[in-house]
Amino acid sequence: MAQLPPGIRFITSFSRDQWYRAFIFSLTFFLYASFHLSRKPISIVKGELHKHCAASHEVELNSYKEYAARIQPVKKPSNASQCGWEPFDKNNYKQLLGALDYSFLCAYAIGMYLSGIIGERLPIRYYLTVGMLASGLFTAMFGLGYFYNIHNLWFYIMAQIANGLVQTTGWPSVVTCIGNWFGKGRRGLIMGIWNSHTSVGNILGSLIAAYWVSTCWGLSFVMPGVIIAVMGIVCFLFLIEHPKDISCSCTPSSSSKTILNGACRFRVQMPTLNAKEMSKPQDPEMEHLLIDTENCSVSLNSSPVATGEGRHGTSAISFFGALRIPGVIEFSLCLLFAKLVSYTFLFWLPLYITNVEHLDAKRAGDLSTLFDVGGIFGGILAGLISDRLEKRASTCGMMLLLAAPTLYMFSAVSKMGLEATVVMLLISGALVNGPYALITTAVSADL
Repeated sequence: MAQLPPGIRFITSFSRDQWYRAFIFSLTFFLYASFHLSRKPISIVKGELHKHCAASHEVELNSYKEYAARIQPVKKPSNASQCGWEPFDKNNYKQLLGALDYSFLCAYAIGMYLSGIIGERLPIRYYLTVGMLASGLFTAMFGLGYFYNIHNLWFYIMAQIANGLVQTTGWPSVVTCIGNWFGKGRRGLIMGIWNSHTSVGNILGSLIAAYWVSTCWGLSFVMPGVIIAVMGIVCFLFLIEHPKDISCSCTPSSSSKTILNGACRFRVQMPTLNAKEMSKPQDPEMEHLLIDTENCSVSLNSSPVATGEGRHGTSAISFFGALRIPGVIEFSLCLLFAKLVSYTFLFWLPLYITNVEHLDAKRAGDLSTLFDVGGIFGGILAGLISDRLEKRASTCGMMLLLAAPTLYMFSAVSKMGLEATVVMLLISGALVNGPYALITTAVSADL
């Protein structure tokens, strides 16, 4: 019998379940990367919506000539003013651009709460598909203002609000799906690699938006909108929500018993431990998450707080029931400040680089991707360390403590030159996005 080709031997070396797991890992990675890809253009286009038309009065003549010589001359659109795009060409442009940001973020915050409630009661595939198609529509809607010569501020604010609401369908869906397919063993490393989709999406979004920003900034929104809509169709055609939907045994099939958590309010599934596992010392940080059945005064037949039935027969937890889970409030506060910094960089970093380094919008957008490159390594490193030490809280706390002085150094060192900015962007991205990635993936799935 002839020997099988190397490629076929490689394919057959993996089981059916392993191939399905790898497929879901890759699919959800690119699905959520497309969400971040569609969020990034606004930060790139800010430098084009408002241009520093008074630059000649702010710098000396010789330095301005040198600055102008470095910038490639581009053909100005017929519907653009000298200082940018109306109404962002006025002196209050910072407030107007800020209004676009907090319109999106306020809608995103409200929508995230509603999305978690609604998403628990609907099939992931349908819910995520509708959200991605709607995200593509409202992302492209912002760019259509360029082609239809729209200068009404409320048009752009409403586009941001609508986009912020529908963008919330992404995260609860993909993190639930990936949690269904991967067990808790060494979850930090797996989730750290998987969560790099946020940085990959930001990088791709920056490069795509920067390609058209100086010539036709409307396409900087339309093209990402088309991409996320296409990925929504891919989601509808291929996403498998749970291994048992295809009789896949990817998750451990250990026997489990239904018991109540320390708050005695909702049901959770805990695997039955053997004698060896029972004798193993527990992580001090996770002891408060373990369940003490002796202290629970409610019988196992008690009904859970939430009345709605979630997917696959599990009961949906209420908002106050979720707050009673040990660790939820603490990690939520950590994530609050990590996301505050991350989204500040997401929306304002290219404009900051434009003002400090005197680069055009395209080059500033390309340079801003280094923050996300550092975030990729930071997320993987945080997951690896937390798996090795089995201390997720300590890993997050240490990286956040190091991030605080690093950000202060960034504001000072970035004015010393382009090389210093590159180094500080990589370090800041790793320290900020590391705990961000760990909390939003491994920690949230563990809780």
